[in-house]
Amino acid sequence: MSFTYAQLKNAIQDYTENTETTFVNNLDIFIKNTEERILKIAQLEVFRKNKSGSLTAYATDPTNSKYLALPSDYLAPYSLSFTTGGNKEFVMFKDVNFVQSFNPDDGTSGAPRYYAQFDINNFILGPTPDAAYPVELHYFYRPQSLTAGAEDATTWLSTNASVCMLYGSLIEAYTFMKGEADLVQNYTQRFTEALSRVKNFGESQEVTDAYRTGLILREKT
Repeated sequence: MSFTYAQLKNAIQDYTENTETTFVNNLDIFIKNTEERILKIAQLEVFRKNKSGSLTAYATDPTNSKYLALPSDYLAPYSLSFTTGGNKEFVMFKDVNFVQSFNPDDGTSGAPRYYAQFDINNFILGPTPDAAYPVELHYFYRPQSLTAGAEDATTWLSTNASVCMLYGSLIEAYTFMKGEADLVQNYTQRFTEALSRVKNFGESQEVTDAYRTGLILREKT
């Protein structure tokens, strides 16, 4: 089963038996919130990519060099590394309070050891970089929403996680309607079960791709 944008909107209205204007005007919000929930919980391999750039040395910009801008489609981190002396060094992801406590003085510069999400636009690094190291961010990204396409559009989630999309949207819809708690609980259970299957599907794809590309090697027998 899969949903186009129009089919999912119709399914939400059919299940809730609600075509009231205010409710219909919020269908996109229900769908977007569901997509966000699936993406953040499952963190699927298919929505992972790299972005390369350079850090800014403290000497170049004492005010902003401790920050690294997030990509516009950033959802969650996977890894951050920089290159020095021909070697790739990985930076450990931490809580923002840890990084700020570790490096309270921006003028204390060096090769970064830790990073954290500072706000919706930036990471913060500690120590502040002492050189313009080449950097690579490996991250989970937020794909284009189903709601951004045409009525007959589909997405990876609406095709491969259609049950999650339906029950997640119904949770949002009944919460909006202040619906019966037992009904919300029922849809929540179904959403959780479907999400588990999606995560297993994503993990099986990742292993299959790893075997195909030779990243996983079987022992000789």
